[in-house]
Amino acid sequence: MSAARWSSGLGFYLATIGAAVGLGSIWRFPYLVGTQGGSAFILVFVAACVMIAIPMLVAEFLIGRRARLNPAQAAGAVAVAAGRSRAWNAIGVLGTLATFVVMSYYTIIAGWVLAYAWKCASGQLNGLGTPQLAAEWRGFLADPLTMGAWHLAFLALLGFICSRGVVRGLELVNRWRAPVLLGLLGLLVVYALVTGDVARGLAFAFQPDFARIDGEVALTAIGQAFYATGVGMAMMIAYGAYAPADSSLLRSATLTVLSILVVSLLATLLVFPLVFRFGMDPAQGPDLVFNVLPATFALMPGGQLVGTVFFVLLVVAALTPSMAGIEAAVAWFEQRLRLPRRTAVVSMLGASWALGLLSLLSFNLLAGWHPLGGIERFTERTWFDVADYITANVMLPIGALLTAVFVGWRLPRAVLDENLSQSSPRVRSAILWMLRLVCPAAIGTVFLAALT
Repeated sequence: MSAARWSSGLGFYLATIGAAVGLGSIWRFPYLVGTQGGSAFILVFVAACVMIAIPMLVAEFLIGRRARLNPAQAAGAVAVAAGRSRAWNAIGVLGTLATFVVMSYYTIIAGWVLAYAWKCASGQLNGLGTPQLAAEWRGFLADPLTMGAWHLAFLALLGFICSRGVVRGLELVNRWRAPVLLGLLGLLVVYALVTGDVARGLAFAFQPDFARIDGEVALTAIGQAFYATGVGMAMMIAYGAYAPADSSLLRSATLTVLSILVVSLLATLLVFPLVFRFGMDPAQGPDLVFNVLPATFALMPGGQLVGTVFFVLLVVAALTPSMAGIEAAVAWFEQRLRLPRRTAVVSMLGASWALGLLSLLSFNLLAGWHPLGGIERFTERTWFDVADYITANVMLPIGALLTAVFVGWRLPRAVLDENLSQSSPRVRSAILWMLRLVCPAAIGTVFLAALT
């Protein structure tokens, strides 16, 4: 059983918010809005966060706090105590493995934003037009040594923080991260609203267009709700294990989702007025951050400073989800293998770096290698693409579905009532039936759609 605890309920709330609010909200959300129909996507995303993400977060927190064990052992321990099979450990084992794979390439993307923060701050992007910026981006991806160096730099920062422990490392960083992130994002949003094309940007993002809501938009929005909150990744089980006994799991889940919504919408307010002001394409996908926005910064007054602040914001956004992402495996190393925390952190990051080499080289030396090329769906997919697809569309949905079924159907109702004792009976019933019906239906639909 883990002896580590957050120092207070506030520490728990800030940690879970820090785990969820990351690149998914600031980088991925705006380009999905741009490619999935603007306001139509946002409407479905908000509904998915409220009706699916909140109950799923509650379920993961409950498993972690009740077991006080690492995710790979937590669900089994809770199941045995309720007279069920220890085989429910599959929830945490699958989530831990999926998160390990996700962190192997997520930290590479974090290395990209760290590199671009330096490029902006040092003036390397000054005076470059759109073709030159595109060539700079392609050149960066084609250079495995440079990309690898920035990846290692981010891993070193991550290792230093995580090795300091739950309170002096994870909680301390999460306490200052929230005001720093909101402060930087707020400054950039004010700048965008003052200098950008606000009318076109806001109309694109927020003008209701219910005709655009179709199956693809709905599935993408639900998938983004899972991605943004980290549902199925076991990290919320890990953080729940450190939660004080008197902290409110529902409050933490609600604050986490509200924070994701606020930051995602602020990122949208930041991006689209600037994109439209300088005549850029809002539907550029992932290139929006590394091609379109740097080109926009190059055209605006004070663009070097604004660009630097923006990429520093992304570094801050990437840091705390990465801390949460490795914690599931670190806790397993500590509790199961009896390793000191520092050794556990180094072991986890070393293994993540080794696996991450395959993703890093997918953009250059191994770009022509398609590990599952014999399967039609994966004919042109690199290792990076395969890892992202299998974790996001297979491993995480299965883990999330098992979590909903376990807490909703296999645990006694009294377990949920006890852990949500600070909520009204009506709210507890609503959470239970969303876990029993709404969440499995949504997760199953996304899972089947991804496979067809």
